[in-house]
Amino acid sequence: MLKHLLRSLSILISLTDGLQAQVKEPFFFIQASDPQFGMYAADQDFEQETANFEFAIATVNRLRPAFLIVTGDLVNKAGDPGEVAEYQRIAAKLDSSIPLYNVAGNHDLGNEPTPARLAEYRRKFGPDYYTFRVGRTAFFVLNSAIIYAPQNVPDELNRQEAWLREQLEKAKSDGMRQLVVIQHHSWFIKAPDEKDQYENIPRERRDRYLALFHGYGVTHVFAGHYHRNAVAKDGPLEMVTTGAVGKPLGNDRSGLRVVVVRETGLEHRYYDLGALPNRIVPR
Repeated sequence: MLKHLLRSLSILISLTDGLQAQVKEPFFFIQASDPQFGMYAADQDFEQETANFEFAIATVNRLRPAFLIVTGDLVNKAGDPGEVAEYQRIAAKLDSSIPLYNVAGNHDLGNEPTPARLAEYRRKFGPDYYTFRVGRTAFFVLNSAIIYAPQNVPDELNRQEAWLREQLEKAKSDGMRQLVVIQHHSWFIKAPDEKDQYENIPRERRDRYLALFHGYGVTHVFAGHYHRNAVAKDGPLEMVTTGAVGKPLGNDRSGLRVVVVRETGLEHRYYDLGALPNRIVPR
């Protein structure tokens, strides 16, 4: 537990200070989504999630990406002490030289987040929205759970959106080459004008944020939540939905997404846990 707390503190200091990682393109990062400890056995145990996530962390240690980002639903039951502790125990096995970034999901905060749930998440996992940079690429991590269901936390929704606008403006003025958004929910699965459903963010807020992204030249959004893979476009913006490292719900098996960042753009591929490469050397 102490190792986890020290690691979280180190990441928080880095995020607060806005330090830019001294990494040059090309580089790659790994996205894992929905480890969701407890889902396989309906919160009776998390043995399968443990096996999957331990394998995933060992793989990340072997491949050595610029960072690992876990896009939400870290646990199945919000605030469950056992599920939270198991996620943190295994996450602490990540090599300390590889930054770990957590993303808040609806199972971490509840389907209708409350101030109390947000406070609890921040105590246990750190900030629920933040930005970081690697080379000349700026990443913006959003709490999509409060965008999806803001009714109990409207002030939080407004604060996050104001912060995002400020950070996008700062990234552009600082000459960042690429702007990438990372969150739990997808804005859309197949098309930006699709009907509202559990898997996407309602049009009421979706249209506003997509217009914001287009205005600043955001090219990619990476998300999870769907427990399946999907890639769709809104003009130059690519919406990448990544399957679960935990329990899959469709034909895609449990796995990880590898994203290569070059000066000319991003390339990505999803790998089943049983089909991961031996090495990744971005060129």
